[in-house]
Amino acid sequence: MLEKRDVPQIRFSGFTDPWEQRKFSDFAQRESTFQSSSSEYPSIEYEDVVAEEGRLNKDVRKKEIQKKGIAFDGTQVLYGKLRPYLHNWLSPDFTGVAAGDWWVLRPVGMDKKFLYRLIQTQQFDKIANQSSGSKMPRADWNLVSNTEFVVPVSLGEQRQIAETFDSLDSLITLHQRKCDKLVDFKKSMLEKMFPKEGEVEPEIRFSGFTDPWEQRKLGELFSYERPDAYIVNDEEYDDSNPTPVLTANKGFILGYTAERQTHKEPCVIFDDFTLNCKLVTFPFMVKSSAIKILHAYDDVDLTFAYERLCSSNIEVLGHARHYINVVQNTEVAVSTYTEQRAIGKVFSNLNSLITLHQRKLEMLKKMKQAMLEKMFV
Repeated sequence: MLEKRDVPQIRFSGFTDPWEQRKFSDFAQRESTFQSSSSEYPSIEYEDVVAEEGRLNKDVRKKEIQKKGIAFDGTQVLYGKLRPYLHNWLSPDFTGVAAGDWWVLRPVGMDKKFLYRLIQTQQFDKIANQSSGSKMPRADWNLVSNTEFVVPVSLGEQRQIAETFDSLDSLITLHQRKCDKLVDFKKSMLEKMFPKEGEVEPEIRFSGFTDPWEQRKLGELFSYERPDAYIVNDEEYDDSNPTPVLTANKGFILGYTAERQTHKEPCVIFDDFTLNCKLVTFPFMVKSSAIKILHAYDDVDLTFAYERLCSSNIEVLGHARHYINVVQNTEVAVSTYTEQRAIGKVFSNLNSLITLHQRKLEMLKKMKQAMLEKMFV
């Protein structure tokens, strides 16, 4: 049996007192004053907050529709009680109205920012998700409010812990903005380096290339491989093995299974259900026959063809073997192979830079989660 700790694994120097067990309701009270939103009291809804990141995705003061909800004055913390596994939370520094399924939590004898970090811990998450109902589960206030948490007595220690996570969040936000700017820059370059519909050359070209682009079917850029040999069944799906599994759930998600393939050439994966595509490198497995494996022909640059496929604005209603029956017959403007390689190199470098920042971002998020586990009891 694990011994119950009264201090976290990591502490700031100078703090030696043991933490104390306190009921959640002893240091966090629910606000219950209802008020209509206005320009001075903008409404906060789930859709306004970036899940797990605790930041607004828009200027809520510009919202025109009036909502009614629980008033807050900037001294409280907001926690999304509906589907708590979605991790909706916010630490506002302004007055407003929490419209919808929010708890507006007022700290009592506790630093607000520390309370904000506590509701992000695994311990709180576990309690909040012990709710009844499967379709619309809600955190149970009676359960949460009576649960005991081990917290520091010193407000100074609470503040130092909170400031650590504030700094981490600032770093995460900085890298997120870098990623967003790179993605926006790539989108702009795609618009300028590929011809617009009805035109025969792009807005930006490398010097020395003057030939008009020609219309070709996407099926003339890729050879299609049936995915049957790569499909993994449930028995073979094992998180302890290193080979990635690509699924159609929420785009392309990496899982793991035993390695079968040994060749390493890159290819394009196209998902018939979502119409998404992704550049990948063998070995990998797939979880669905709806995922198509596409190889570029010898006279086609793979990265160029991949970006042409992704930017071709394919719209298909219903599922009818999209790649085989529709996508491969879609015509797009294509340049000579030499120009393709030059363009492909630009986007290959951009993709690598975006991936690098995304990996840094994921590393910081994992670091934050690890710190939450080690700096809280």
